[in-house]
Amino acid sequence: MGDVLLALSIPVLVFGGGIYAACDCWWRRRHPAPPSPYTHRAARLAEQEMLLLAEEIVDDAHAALGPLYEAPAAPHPGGPPAGLKPEASQASRPDATPDRGPSRPAAARKR
Repeated sequence: MGDVLLALSIPVLVFGGGIYAACDCWWRRRHPAPPSPYTHRAARLAEQEMLLLAEEIVDDAHAALGPLYEAPAAPHPGGPPAGLKPEASQASRPDATPDRGPSRPAAARKR
């Protein structure tokens, strides 16, 4: 008799576990748990920390690279700086354009 009860207890436990899981699922669908205030607060704190870090990164980059984006300085009224002759610089580079405009296109190569 003990073997029969042991053999029948396994299907009864499996069936009971299935009924419990179905009832638990139904109950949780009908009565959802309220959101935890701790997780929302932690998310807000993490978001604030991330924004502060991003602001620091942008401020550091602006401080380091800001002078590159400022308007160029006005040319010196006396011409080129001392020690630099315009004709010497043009003579060393005969294909350079005399002004700051765009360069002419390069000649096409034949194959």
